[in-house]
Amino acid sequence: MKTIDKYLFQALDSYPYSLEETIESLDYAFSYDAKNTMVLCLYGRIQAEQLLNYEEAKCCFQEALSINIYALEVYAYYIQTLILNEDYEEAEKLIDFALTIKGINKSEIYVKKAILFEAQHEFKNALAEIKNAKLATLQFAFDSDIVKIEKRIKGKIDLIKDKKSLRNQKKILKRNQSDFD
Repeated sequence: MKTIDKYLFQALDSYPYSLEETIESLDYAFSYDAKNTMVLCLYGRIQAEQLLNYEEAKCCFQEALSINIYALEVYAYYIQTLILNEDYEEAEKLIDFALTIKGINKSEIYVKKAILFEAQHEFKNALAEIKNAKLATLQFAFDSDIVKIEKRIKGKIDLIKDKKSLRNQKKILKRNQSDFD
């Protein structure tokens, strides 16, 4: 095992529970190989998930992909960062490209596409992508995540339906009240 791998594994093992240890291990790994896509990806994740610095995270992910376009570990995190930063067009393009890459977890990418549609309040499209994710999944553990996201999206659809129903009821009440006046 290479020394960089040792430090990378320590960083992955520490993240997100011990950020200080994660950064220390990442810095050591980075000093051994500044072009390691896993190291850059984890730096990007820290920027996005912990510091909410989406622009810096995007730079880390872009650098990793410029080193190796087949760095499969980067795509899901980069897409999530783009969605959180409301870079929807860029996220959609990256999703479309990611789905063409051999060996990528297509189910995870379809879930990200569903989340993209959810963020844009295109819930029917989001549910269609959840269906694609279910069809593409090959990991039992990932199934429960897909179901949770599907439930959240359906809950939002129900919320909109309830809101419309309440609005219609208020209109009927106003009409009825005006008939009595």
